[in-house]
Amino acid sequence: MSSAQLLTAQQLAARLSEPDLLVLDCRFALEDPSYGARVYQENHIPGAHFADLERDLSAPVRKGVTGRHPLPDPAELALKLQAWGLRQDSQVVLYDDGPGAFAARAWWLLHWLGKRDGVYLLDGGLAAWKAAGLALTNGESSLRPGDFQGQPDASLLIDAATLQAQLGQPGLALLDARAQPRFRGEVEPIDPVAGHIPGAQCAAFSDNLSSDGRFLPPEQLHQRFSALLRGRPVDELVAYCGSGVTACHNLFALSLAGFPLPRLYAGSWSEWITDPRRPVATGD
Repeated sequence: MSSAQLLTAQQLAARLSEPDLLVLDCRFALEDPSYGARVYQENHIPGAHFADLERDLSAPVRKGVTGRHPLPDPAELALKLQAWGLRQDSQVVLYDDGPGAFAARAWWLLHWLGKRDGVYLLDGGLAAWKAAGLALTNGESSLRPGDFQGQPDASLLIDAATLQAQLGQPGLALLDARAQPRFRGEVEPIDPVAGHIPGAQCAAFSDNLSSDGRFLPPEQLHQRFSALLRGRPVDELVAYCGSGVTACHNLFALSLAGFPLPRLYAGSWSEWITDPRRPVATGD
């Protein structure tokens, strides 16, 4: 069974009082890193705890070495998840107020640590909750520490050196989740070098969603990624993006479509370009 699951706003509302439920608010803004904590204090889904992309879901940046959002230390992340109340049998719902990339990063991290059952993204995010007229609160969320014990799964990752050695191999499907202008190197609003990893294809993560901000049906997602794979094996697919966040949205969509979870190049473009010896491509 696919580990990627969706929950509607109405389904979540009906489950809010369940004792095994853990809701994480993953709101963040790249241009305003304090945004998520600020809006969480203003209002959030009742019972939700706040998970900050930079403080909780990433390790500190090491300039010139890592990308912009390095993976967190797994032991530290497991302790934070325990503090929020995560148990092995918890039902977890993740949301943000955008297209779901930050929630998908949290989903991937849970999957990486071994929490693979009962983890959902709120389909349509906070906008869907608000559109349904459901209540928000600015109250404190109660803390009941959990007993989750996580172990990272190294098979879900590929590092820069391994990826570079595989460039040009006919089976490699390298999917870049950034939008076309950044992929092509026409604009680069965040990183100091524009372009993409040679041989990559643009697979903008926003194309996983319909116009209402909800995920496309699994069969449509299957068609999308089958077309991108062009017959290549999914176990040789590598997902990346700018910093290892929006690539998780593609990985969630792949899982939703029924594919086994491929590898993530977590450092992504912002790590790739720290070494000027690594090749860079522009255009299509």
